[in-house]
Amino acid sequence: MKRNLRILFILLFSCIYSASHAQNAVVTDSIKVDGNCDMCKKRIEDAAYTKGVKRADWNKQTHMLVVVYKPAKTDMKKVAAQVAKAGHSSEKAEATREDYERLPDCCHYKTNTCEH
Repeated sequence: MKRNLRILFILLFSCIYSASHAQNAVVTDSIKVDGNCDMCKKRIEDAAYTKGVKRADWNKQTHMLVVVYKPAKTDMKKVAAQVAKAGHSSEKAEATREDYERLPDCCHYKTNTCEH
């Protein structure tokens, strides 16, 4: 009987441990986000830092935003929505005209007029 209780305790403990460990897992994903310059980079990365995001890095040359996040707290759809609210369209979320128009003139990526 004691042996069965020990086995049950060990199984219960391992299940609890693996469930809590799974919640701490992180995922790396990327999406293409429109932008022009270093000001865009800062704005995109700041907007991507939502609850659960551990790292966000936008590349000016490739326009790829790489995000490391906890899937238990967020997903790329939510991150893309926040970036779109900041005025930058992506593969997963389109910025509204109003949000786009709020960008500084040099950050209007649809016109390709940025000089820095």
